[in-house]
Amino acid sequence: MKIRPLRDRVVVRREEEETTTSGGIVLPGSATEKPNQGVIVAVGDGAYLDNGERRPLGVTVGDKVIFGKYADSNTVKVDGEELIILSESDIYAVLEA
Repeated sequence: MKIRPLRDRVVVRREEEETTTSGGIVLPGSATEKPNQGVIVAVGDGAYLDNGERRPLGVTVGDKVIFGKYADSNTVKVDGEELIILSESDIYAVLEA
């Protein structure tokens, strides 16, 4: 199944949670924090401006992004995979290599 976000929304696959600390201590699942980084897997076609024109999004599929800590309220499961649907304004930055 494919997912296609509408307007200025994007679908993000969250990065895996860290299970060890920098000192090598293994953390149980309940003690790990959900990462606030992920990869965009789908983008909408843009938001409508007041004059009726469509403004394209500033991110594309494959971009690695940083988003808000509490952005996972719009979590969905598609084909057994947990994805997050965000508005473009919920994305803080794009990480570039």
